[in-house]
Amino acid sequence: MKTLLPPQINPGDLIAIVSPASPPYGEKSRQYQTGVQYLQQRGYRVLEGQHVLKEYGYLAGTDEERAEDLNAMLRNPDVKAIICSRGGYGTPRILHRIDYEAVRRQPKILVGYSDITSLQLALNAQTGLVSFSGPMVAVEMGKGILPFTEKYFWRILTSPRRFAMKTNVPGFKTKVYRKGVATGRLLGGCLSLINPLIGTPYMPDFTGAILVLEDIGEDVYGIDRYLVQLRYAGVLKEINGLILGQFLDMESEEEGGQPSLTLDQVIKEHTHDLKIPIVANFPYGHNDFKYTLPIGCRVQLDSQSGLVRLLEPAVSKAV
Repeated sequence: MKTLLPPQINPGDLIAIVSPASPPYGEKSRQYQTGVQYLQQRGYRVLEGQHVLKEYGYLAGTDEERAEDLNAMLRNPDVKAIICSRGGYGTPRILHRIDYEAVRRQPKILVGYSDITSLQLALNAQTGLVSFSGPMVAVEMGKGILPFTEKYFWRILTSPRRFAMKTNVPGFKTKVYRKGVATGRLLGGCLSLINPLIGTPYMPDFTGAILVLEDIGEDVYGIDRYLVQLRYAGVLKEINGLILGQFLDMESEEEGGQPSLTLDQVIKEHTHDLKIPIVANFPYGHNDFKYTLPIGCRVQLDSQSGLVRLLEPAVSKAV
């Protein structure tokens, strides 16, 4: 499918905020308001979804309401970008309700991660849209976005220039499982949100892709299980390269005295026969210090030089 680039954004543009998954409640409710102010202080106008703060169990409103908010912003010609308030739970429930034709008519920037992974992959599978796995309003923007994260977030959204991301940055020493150079579309995100899409119309074609994976709160055996499914589904055999980000808040390897494998062991066992470049501990994921990644954009992974290069702009020049 042909790549669909959204136009860059500039100060003065209208940014919409929606909650396709969970609402920003509790501490995140306070952070949400700070995040809105952050965007305004950057010089952007803000339009909030009607149900962005609604609480329906762990969801930000019913499926119909969350989809209604998202579609309203996709159809609004004045909205230039959509940033999700947070992740959480529930985004996969609304994929069949999205107005993909509106995306094709007027592609626009969409930002999020975690549960939003399913939305980003669905948009790419259905339209070819490049979206952005990066900071959200009630999370990083509300807590106080780190300078590194902020720099690469605004750089990729506001300029069609290509640039390279170093795999080794302060505090992150990348582990290289296999050296090499490969190119392909960057696809992936939160591992536990990728697997439910397998066998559905919302799963992009991973043939020749550079796959990026991260997650939070998963036991080693859970990650093992997800990787088994990716192998059985043929995804690991199809890709040209593999980038492993941060896997946070994992249970201890010997929880309660029960024997366990390490994450390193599991990764090695599932990738030992892949003749592709593989790096781990890349600064990306649920951690506050991270790159914003353009999902669907063509990149080059050079594990020997420690670089991920954009081979094409992630946004088009605004008219």
